[in-house]
Amino acid sequence: MTEMNRTTEMPTTYEPKAAERKWYDFWMQGNFFKAGNRPDAETYTIVIPPPNVTGMLHIGHALDFTLQDIMVRTKRMQGYDALWLPGSDHAGIATQTKVEQKLREEGLSRYDLGREKFLEKVWEWKEHYAGSIHEQWAKMGFSLDYSRERFTLDEGLSRSVREVFVRLYDKGLIYRGKKIINWDPLARTALSDIEVEYKEMQGALYHLQYPLKEGGGYITVATTRPETMLGDTAVAVHPEDERYKHLIGQSLVLPVLGREIPIIADEYVEKEFGSGAVKITPAHDPNDFEVGLRHGLPQIVVMDETGTMNEQAGPYQGLDRAECRKRIVKDMQDQGVCVRIEEHVHQVGHSERSGAVVEPYLSTQWFVSMKPLAEKAIEAQKAGRGVTFVPDRFEKIYLHWIENVRDWCISRQLWWGHRIPAWYCDACGSMHVSREDAAACPSCGGELRQDEDVLDTWFSSALWPFSTLGWPEDSEDMKRFYPTDVLVTGYDIIYFWVARMIFTALEFTERIPFKDVLIHGLVRDAEGRKMSKSLGNGVDPLDVIEQYGADAMRFMISTSSTPGQDLRFRWEKVEQSRNFANKIWNASRFALMNLEGVTPADIDIRMPLGTADKWILHRLNETVRDVTRLIDGYEFGETGRLLYNFIWDDLCDWYIEFAKLNLYGEDEAAKRATQSVLAYVLDRTQRLIHPFMPFISEEIWQHLPHEGETITLAPWPVYDSALESADAVREMGLLMEMIRAVRNIRAEVNVPMSKKIDLLVNVSGEAELAILNRNEEFVRRFCGTSNLEIGLGLSAPDKAMTAVVTGAELYLPLAGLIDISQEIARLEKELQTLNGEVERIDKKLANEGFVAKAPTKVIDEEKAKMKDYADKRDKVLARIAELRG
Repeated sequence: MTEMNRTTEMPTTYEPKAAERKWYDFWMQGNFFKAGNRPDAETYTIVIPPPNVTGMLHIGHALDFTLQDIMVRTKRMQGYDALWLPGSDHAGIATQTKVEQKLREEGLSRYDLGREKFLEKVWEWKEHYAGSIHEQWAKMGFSLDYSRERFTLDEGLSRSVREVFVRLYDKGLIYRGKKIINWDPLARTALSDIEVEYKEMQGALYHLQYPLKEGGGYITVATTRPETMLGDTAVAVHPEDERYKHLIGQSLVLPVLGREIPIIADEYVEKEFGSGAVKITPAHDPNDFEVGLRHGLPQIVVMDETGTMNEQAGPYQGLDRAECRKRIVKDMQDQGVCVRIEEHVHQVGHSERSGAVVEPYLSTQWFVSMKPLAEKAIEAQKAGRGVTFVPDRFEKIYLHWIENVRDWCISRQLWWGHRIPAWYCDACGSMHVSREDAAACPSCGGELRQDEDVLDTWFSSALWPFSTLGWPEDSEDMKRFYPTDVLVTGYDIIYFWVARMIFTALEFTERIPFKDVLIHGLVRDAEGRKMSKSLGNGVDPLDVIEQYGADAMRFMISTSSTPGQDLRFRWEKVEQSRNFANKIWNASRFALMNLEGVTPADIDIRMPLGTADKWILHRLNETVRDVTRLIDGYEFGETGRLLYNFIWDDLCDWYIEFAKLNLYGEDEAAKRATQSVLAYVLDRTQRLIHPFMPFISEEIWQHLPHEGETITLAPWPVYDSALESADAVREMGLLMEMIRAVRNIRAEVNVPMSKKIDLLVNVSGEAELAILNRNEEFVRRFCGTSNLEIGLGLSAPDKAMTAVVTGAELYLPLAGLIDISQEIARLEKELQTLNGEVERIDKKLANEGFVAKAPTKVIDEEKAKMKDYADKRDKVLARIAELRG
């Protein structure tokens, strides 16, 4: 739509559905979101945190992406070559779990299909949900550059992943080894430490007696997982523990299995804790694994990848680990070696994706040596060359984790993901890591087989800021748009994602991947609970949009957020935002009815202007300055408050009401001035609100006199010192204070605005007299006067309501306001009621039986009521005395 076919006619009500579809299609057809069209402009880049293709976007995504859209739209309007790069994540475990669940409903498993056919099913799933995500992005109005969209398994990103893997392997920073890892027996895959969620659970502490092989006696150990004792290969004591020194080197007999195990000395054991003796199970506990390495202990794995006890479990082979626990405890009780069971609350690790209890498990996996990577990040951060966290308290959290980082298990026993680029030759036993698929062994020419495992999803996500821009190629996008400007994310993935992106970026690009990291909280329900399927308290952003429109949802979630803090989703707040949108619509509709025939060339705010015109331009100018500063500082909640107050209060409730006098008056010059100011202010207001409410602002802007094709590319308003007007602020301040004071008096004595009143204004000086004389029409109109007298040294009439404002005293004679005798009668009746309430509560509080039995809270509430009624009674008494004179 252009200026040529602009119309000032707007529908009586705003219809979000029609406007949202229309304008998003218009933006897409115009390629307004495509970066690279401003080659000489400064760049601004955000890469979207890629949503998982596991399902639909939730309200947390809506918050995260809306904040990014606000920043990108603002920068685009400020003239930057702004890129917001979209994409999605293959989400290995999560997506494979979803597809396997669907197959189980059909009575199938992935093994029934085989790897190739199963992956076809997963790609079908991905295409379906990627399409759904696109539709949601459109409905929420996100200004993404779809021409640069990426997927973590696309060809370019796969090449980046292999390049990183090979380079780290060649530097010795990726290695394959046998370690204790976190094992998910439901998904049947390894997990990294940060994919484990610890939940407090009620369990038990089992005290077991291991008999000495010779000489009688026993050593008592305690465990929360008795099923793992089948893999015990030693019992450890502290080398300085006098109770056990003489036993070090002797043997114990493992109950049930009868296997001999040594008593060893290790400083890992705490003498003062429990019995001072610890069972050592190297294949099922990370600390025991380290002890076992120091002492050369066997590593006995007693269960398989599904959590089922294996052949090493002896008579318990084939039992699920939970059933094995019950059986082995009963057997040891029968043998008299389980001597005590205590209730015990402890933290139990659960798989973040499947929810299964995680098993510490000895397994051969691929690992990244993280400390050398962390050292670069620590050095950069402490030298002031690192990223800026908002809020800054998250820098300490980040540094604490990377300073204590452990090696990262990156292999996953899945089929969906980046397959590890390692090949094995069975003929000569060699292993080869390569960027390209390998068919023949370079050592002996034998046939190669590729590693069956895939990489952890976060391995490819860690490369996202630069792999999406074309790395390892020296692409134009990489040169122009990297490093990115800001990463917006929740505090829950600082370790999963943020730290790893910084590690890899410094290693492979020698630059930080983003300048700022804006951390937001979680979206919780109205009661402050985390949203979850089990509670049924989740919110679908599409449901919010269906009911209230995208702009209302966007404004609510973005302006309810404070960096780093959780926010509560409340439907009433969405409704308030919808009402705000309607207020903007109605004000704009009124203005446009009075802008018929006004063109951009007619708008001139430098012509002689009235007080209200100068004041609204001053207030707009302040709002432009403060909104720009607050958006740059990521203070979206405060930005929303400023915009709301300016639009609702200053523009709608004050200026538009003042403007009516000129718009409907006989002074053509004043009318043209007010039309110019109204058109100018509405135009700039739509631009300021556009990043938050893109659809309604475009709809209104297209009706306003404007130049340009779309508000998305309209220049952002800038602060102009020429629009400052301290005099107008002072004048309007006096007028507004007077009008409020008169309206408050009217409300106090129940006199409607339709009833004309007498008003005497005693000003304190010539300056105030001049202001009120200049603006007498405003005073008459908005105070609703029949007789108005403004002067110096005016005396207060008898029996008048009074108010003191800055620079003046206001007198409203009661005779013109109310029937004094009727008002006294009404007040005396109210006084009788209040006396009764005071007397009733006084008697209750004087009752010793009530005071003795009632809770403190109830007594305090009664005392508060007593004070409130007494205060009201005193005011009524004073009012009666004033009326009687």
